[in-house]
Amino acid sequence: MDEPVTGMNPEETERMMNKIREIRDQGVTLLVVEHDMRLVMNICDRLYVLNFGSKIAEGPPSEISRNREVIAAYLGSEYASVG
Repeated sequence: MDEPVTGMNPEETERMMNKIREIRDQGVTLLVVEHDMRLVMNICDRLYVLNFGSKIAEGPPSEISRNREVIAAYLGSEYASVG
């Protein structure tokens, strides 16, 4: 799925998130390319993070959310030193 919630309001995004979760829970593997981090962190079991076409991290959302390289790439280096 390529950017499945682009252009959706919060209610539509929530409904789509629930539908994706429902499909996933039936045992279907999905590949989701998405910039909405709330959606990604709530529906994905495993993440692969790219920066300029190169993989910089992979793992469960709990690890990715604390990964300094991911934080620096997506939020700026000043955030990577916090925490």
